[in-house]
Amino acid sequence: MFRCSALSKLFAVVAFVGLAACDAPVQVQEPPTVRSASVPSQFQIRQGPSQPQNRASFRRIIVQMEPVLERECRRRAPRLNCDFDIRLYTDPRLQPNAFQTLDENGRPILGFTETLVKDVRNADELAFVLGHEAAHHIAGHLARQQQNASLGAVSLGALATAFGRSDEAVQEAARLGAVVGARSYSKNFELEADRLGTILTARSGYDPLVGAAYFTRIPDPGNRFLGTHPPNAQRIAAVQETAARM
Repeated sequence: MFRCSALSKLFAVVAFVGLAACDAPVQVQEPPTVRSASVPSQFQIRQGPSQPQNRASFRRIIVQMEPVLERECRRRAPRLNCDFDIRLYTDPRLQPNAFQTLDENGRPILGFTETLVKDVRNADELAFVLGHEAAHHIAGHLARQQQNASLGAVSLGALATAFGRSDEAVQEAARLGAVVGARSYSKNFELEADRLGTILTARSGYDPLVGAAYFTRIPDPGNRFLGTHPPNAQRIAAVQETAARM
């Protein structure tokens, strides 16, 4: 069992994590959905300023990749819902970002901000990001992250209880334990998604090596303790190694 000094250090570390900046998937406000008859039903545009050229390129990539993503999803994870719902969020105030989540019915959502779509330099980069986000779903990362968060919450909450902390302190410990648990394997999840995303991108007819060049232009998170993403150089190496094996 931890000594009091060890527990204090643990709480200090966890408190630091809780105060650290979080780059979790963005929370977006969803205006009424605008659909176009020329766009697959899986592609939803969240209303905003018109960027026809960027959207046209994004549509072409989706039309080419979506059947491949669904096929690979069903082959690799037959128990999952593989009906991808691909969304574009056009609010110019949103930072460049892409994320994977589930709707209330368990359907996988692949979300992109239009600022990211405008930020990429070519179709290969955008295709790689799409493959990466689809890979998160196929690999079951969201469920695994939730399990890790639950384990962290229970573990640290129980530790606080054992040391006679107040109910409020126990609840706070559980909350911070969930943060630590969720981040424990997040770097591994990102690298797994990079490797599988490389395969998905290549099988869709795009070049993942060209696509991974996007990592050379985004901020490098470095190798931070309990960071959510690995260093960019490590991610590029994962793509190169996977492509070489292919």
